[in-house]
Amino acid sequence: MTTTTPDTQHGSITRPTSWRLALPPKTKLINANQNIHYRRKAELVKVIRNAAWTMARHSKIPALQRAHVYFVIHPDDIVKHRDPGNWAPSAKAAVDGLVDAGVLPDDDSTRLLGPDPRIGDPIKGSQLVLWITDLDRIDPHHLALLNPPGAPR
Repeated sequence: MTTTTPDTQHGSITRPTSWRLALPPKTKLINANQNIHYRRKAELVKVIRNAAWTMARHSKIPALQRAHVYFVIHPDDIVKHRDPGNWAPSAKAAVDGLVDAGVLPDDDSTRLLGPDPRIGDPIKGSQLVLWITDLDRIDPHHLALLNPPGAPR
């Protein structure tokens, strides 16, 4: 499921367009704490990458030159310890799917800010959601708040 929030004006601040791209619930995700065989990990990466590609193509997210991405992990409701950064391998695979879909030309530091982790409400089976914001439409002063000094602009 994907939703779009168009550019909105808040006083003198224009909030850029963003998209919510939710992978299907119960998609098997990769946790950095898992000790899995490299072939099994490659299979999981392929599934996540393909799911992100499919969702991005289906939602018709346009080609962006630069974007900020943060991911929200909705852990399984039986998981007690919830560290959102542990799901970075899943987010990386999903971002690669965005590149495959043509949403971004590359996921290097000149094109992508993030992906930054967040934790969401638990749901049965877990779910990964990407929030993608167009950085070409953001005021440079506000971009500076997202991107600390010394980081690529």
